[in-house]
Amino acid sequence: MSERDIDEVWQIELDLFTMPWSRPSFLYEVSDSRNSYPVVGVQDGAVVAYAIVWFIGDELHIGNIAVTKALQGRGMGKRLLEHLLEEASNREVGYATLEVRVSNVRAIRLYRTYGFKPIALRKRYYSDNGEDAMVMFAELGPEGGEE
Repeated sequence: MSERDIDEVWQIELDLFTMPWSRPSFLYEVSDSRNSYPVVGVQDGAVVAYAIVWFIGDELHIGNIAVTKALQGRGMGKRLLEHLLEEASNREVGYATLEVRVSNVRAIRLYRTYGFKPIALRKRYYSDNGEDAMVMFAELGPEGGEE
């Protein structure tokens, strides 16, 4: 992801989320954040997906993976996740964490496929509707759960 992608990324954000990140937040992630690893998925020259993650010490923390509504369920989120896990492997990162809405069954299923396991529940984590967040954890590398 670069600054030239921000308008398309932000439009995806606005279309998908009731609590969207601000445009300046995305700009910060691509230009100022030393731990951030923002990536985009492109199809036919257009940004159709993105991910924002942070590499902090031995941890990959997945902040957001988003795919346009028209392409959800067609493998773009899976490809982004695989890219992120490959990057984590290249950096010799030992584990990954994330929070996901408990109602997001499709995402939870995807994360489980790659070795993520629920480890905690954050009650009323999402302020837009008070929904709980499932905290998921995966060990990475040869002994971990990455498939």
